[in-house]
Amino acid sequence: MKSIDPSVIRKLEKLRKELHRHDYLYYVLAEPEISDEQYDKLMRELLEIEAKYPELITTDSPSQRVGGEPMKEFPTVIHSFPMLSLSNTYSEEDIRDFDERIKSLLPGSERVNYTCDLKFDGVSLSLQYKNGILILAATRGDGTQGDVVTQNVRTIRSILLRLNVVDNSLSDCEVRGEVIMDRADFQRMNEIKELAGEKLFANPRNSVAGTLKLQDSKIVATRPLKFYAYSLISPKQNLKSHYENLQTLKRLGFLVDSNAKRFDKIDGVIEHWKEWESKRDTLPYDIDGIVVKVDLLKQQDILGTIAKSPRWAIACKFTSRKAETKLNDIRLQVGRTGTITPVADLEPVFIGGTTVSRASLYNEDYIREKDIRIGDMVIVERGGDVIPKVTSVIIEKRLKGIKPFTFPTKCPECGSKLIRFEDEANYFCENTECPKQVRGRIEHWAARGAMDIEGLGEAVVDRLVTNNFIRNVADLYDLKKYSETLAELDRWGNRSVKKLLDGIETSKQQPFHRVLYALGIRHVGSTVARILVENYSSIDDLLTSPQEDLQTIHEIGPKIAESITVFFHDSHNRKIIERLKKSGLKLNSEKRKATGILSEKSFVITGTLLTMTRDRAKELIEENGGKVASTVSKNIDILVVGEDAGSKLDKAGKLGIELWDEEKLLLVLKIRKG
Repeated sequence: MKSIDPSVIRKLEKLRKELHRHDYLYYVLAEPEISDEQYDKLMRELLEIEAKYPELITTDSPSQRVGGEPMKEFPTVIHSFPMLSLSNTYSEEDIRDFDERIKSLLPGSERVNYTCDLKFDGVSLSLQYKNGILILAATRGDGTQGDVVTQNVRTIRSILLRLNVVDNSLSDCEVRGEVIMDRADFQRMNEIKELAGEKLFANPRNSVAGTLKLQDSKIVATRPLKFYAYSLISPKQNLKSHYENLQTLKRLGFLVDSNAKRFDKIDGVIEHWKEWESKRDTLPYDIDGIVVKVDLLKQQDILGTIAKSPRWAIACKFTSRKAETKLNDIRLQVGRTGTITPVADLEPVFIGGTTVSRASLYNEDYIREKDIRIGDMVIVERGGDVIPKVTSVIIEKRLKGIKPFTFPTKCPECGSKLIRFEDEANYFCENTECPKQVRGRIEHWAARGAMDIEGLGEAVVDRLVTNNFIRNVADLYDLKKYSETLAELDRWGNRSVKKLLDGIETSKQQPFHRVLYALGIRHVGSTVARILVENYSSIDDLLTSPQEDLQTIHEIGPKIAESITVFFHDSHNRKIIERLKKSGLKLNSEKRKATGILSEKSFVITGTLLTMTRDRAKELIEENGGKVASTVSKNIDILVVGEDAGSKLDKAGKLGIELWDEEKLLLVLKIRKG
């Protein structure tokens, strides 16, 4: 490496520090001290030095905000903690029920404080910092894993490339928040696109989501994105309160919700919710409600989660925005599980920043109850990111001769007879070979988050099904015998076929939980699939598990348990699974170390440990052959109990599970170490 004058390095650091400070003043505090011209002059000086000495360029340099080389793909990353979705409510009664539920689940007569944040209508993002430097940014994805978009995120000026660290223990942390776009910025951006004759964005939220997934970060750098932080995760720091974490995030240099408030009674929460519903349009950006969270993190830990949602938080949504339009037609959609869903085909209408041309009609009972008829003038509502729905008919505008809607008796895709079971609201097409169902199941199987088969998109699936190459997911693994025939199809060739077959072969390496999710069992999303794999080591265990055993798993309720049982009792599904086994897919979890002192033992950890984090305890158990699950069930051997243990301890007692304290765990591990 060539020698560099120390004065150059000092000047470089001074420029970087100054530019970071001016970014913070302008994009976070909205209190600029210098003109754009002066800022650009400082940036040019920095770029000139880095061009001359490229070895001095660092990832946290302000120069990295201008964007880099285009990316070919976005790798995925598993979140350190799941990015959970929230349960929604629109009523005061539900908010009071939430309060009562929280109090009933907490031990004794503990007082509860709630912190209320505005619910930004944007895109969730996770930022990881190491030694105070941004090292990774990822989208929420399916909540368990997301796409790595670090290069794009570095261009967002309100995101810190280097933390204003107020405490060394916070130099390694994760910050979560929402990327948004102000309405005025969105409007200006659309005006520019309109002048250029380009397609306009639908709304700010969609434009943010699309921008984050652009492959060219130089284009991302031109988009007016903002980031508001709402969560801080720091394993080295004893964080206590969500409200205090918001103040810490502000000191670190992030934009946070300045309207966040803490309340000691649910009445204050409800008043805050109603106040913001009436004045949401005074903000420069879109919100669709407030988020209510139990303030103390210790109480959050006790309350835990249900499947994808935390018990300790709820999204209090605002009333939907409404508009009047004409119902042109009612079309039937066939889902991958055979569910028939009626959809309203509407005269396009603008509602809350989005043009709506289709809306949900739910089922036959809903259409009858509202007396919805083709040709009616109807009221359409849209709330936040909820699918638009037809909520009522304007009877006085109904034209003479318009007849009530009669639900068809045959599947619109295959002509099979539709069936409606006694306790079900929906009609079903029971023909498992129905082309629409077949396509839907295969598309779900191939999707990212499931088997992630490259080259097997919607158009390719349609072509393979139409030409009778495949009728189910198991057929995919026999496609190689048709490779020559496939290559002769129009616009296909040997390269396209090889890419597809390679993607199918690679999918055999996907872990058991991905295969389970990809099977498309009703009510079994990616999170539930992981929970099942934590409790059942193979598909055979699941096939033979009684419904009542499934319900002993904390996150598995009666509806999910019944759906799983019905799926695995179906002879067609069993044949598919047997074929997948023969094709070499992973239908069991990875074997643990057989030689460890904790081998063959399943653990759950609850409460606060004194000498280590729960993640570290999990590592030690797994290093010594044990398995760690997140929920207590009859399949668990040992519960490791720390301070302030909650409902898991009670459940373990009822199931007769062996209890260890931290001292016992350490003692066993020390014996193992000799």
